[in-house]
Amino acid sequence: MRTLPESTILALAEPTRLRIVDLLSERPRRAGDIASSLNMSGPATSRHLRVLRVGGLIEETHQGDDARVRVYRLRPEPFAALHTWIERVESGWSQQLGAFKHHLESTRDDT
Repeated sequence: MRTLPESTILALAEPTRLRIVDLLSERPRRAGDIASSLNMSGPATSRHLRVLRVGGLIEETHQGDDARVRVYRLRPEPFAALHTWIERVESGWSQQLGAFKHHLESTRDDT
């Protein structure tokens, strides 16, 4: 059974980072655009982007010849793994709820 990397969950556990992921789900963005959209300082934005990058959720590229201009985009692989993990957990819940429903129905029939 494959488990989800802890770094993925930790990176997404913070509301500001979820907002960054939402922004990047629309299109790739420069760090400055992310900071402006979230009304955050550059250093604070950089710290959140670093956590998302270390967690493997985003990647950084440079725009043109200027290495100072960084563009961030989502990486699809960790989100696919997260989706698969959620489906597996949901399947387990569904099976348990189905068994519980069956138990309740069979108990009700005995009365």
